[in-house]
Amino acid sequence: MALPGAAHATTKPEITLRFSHVVAGETPKGLAANRFKVLVEQRSGGRIGVQVFPNARLYGDHDEMQALQLGAVDLVAPSLSKFGRIGLPEFEMFDLPFLFDDLSAVRRITLGPLGQKLLNGLPRQGLVGLGFFDNGFKQMSANRALLEPGDFVGLRMRVQASRVIAAQMRALGARPVTLAFSETRRALATGVVDGTENPVSNFWTQNMHEVQSDLSLTEHGYLGYAVVTNQRFWQHLQAADRDLINQAMQESLAFANQIADTQNDQALQALRQAGTTHIHSLTAAQRVRLRQAVQPVQQQLTQRIGERWMADLRLALRKL
Repeated sequence: MALPGAAHATTKPEITLRFSHVVAGETPKGLAANRFKVLVEQRSGGRIGVQVFPNARLYGDHDEMQALQLGAVDLVAPSLSKFGRIGLPEFEMFDLPFLFDDLSAVRRITLGPLGQKLLNGLPRQGLVGLGFFDNGFKQMSANRALLEPGDFVGLRMRVQASRVIAAQMRALGARPVTLAFSETRRALATGVVDGTENPVSNFWTQNMHEVQSDLSLTEHGYLGYAVVTNQRFWQHLQAADRDLINQAMQESLAFANQIADTQNDQALQALRQAGTTHIHSLTAAQRVRLRQAVQPVQQQLTQRIGERWMADLRLALRKL
């Protein structure tokens, strides 16, 4: 039986979308990008092609946004931390530690009016936002258990280029070291950094378990992404093509959100079976102490993020 789309497999696309991202194809982001490719190519009858470049094959954390703004690629899915350094500090609200109780709280932001307001601000940087999706909650890793604030003291912890995350590490007594995601495993293996934070799916697919002896299930922060495209490129497309691409993207993002928890659960199970890394769960008291240690970060960063944004955030997160 022929695969869907086989009839037009040799047809040269009229339009080719270049989708660059920095993680493995088996992660929620990678799976969403691949699903998007299939949907677009099938529904356009091969007239629109999608080239997916995973694992920072084209561009990494430090240059993917600039590449998009310059038109070197057409789609990227950066972590929400990346938007602060291009003049959109309001996106850094997602980096605040212990802000969200669960993914339903996250989605009150990303799928609600506040999320749309965030996307509406992207054109001032020459971008168009197509939507948000999850990679779940982050865990702490190092070559020792990280369960109490004192466990972090003196450690060099790899972080994204986020003032909020750097402030979080300093509040715990660690030294934040900004590195591209693609450089992290090597830096851990060579001792350039001592530890890092990641959802379990990233920790597993990047083989960090081979170079980190301990993973602490802190769930201290959220990692999410926004898919963005170049505004000039987007406006150049025909309206019908924009609709097709946008619909395929919305379905792919919904798919990614459905599988984010599953992928992290599967990665944790695989990690337990591998037996290379000690996995630690926090007690309720340990979680409270970590939360208290990083509480000043929210107060410190409110001015940078913006008082109005923070007020809207608190309102959106208010329990119904």
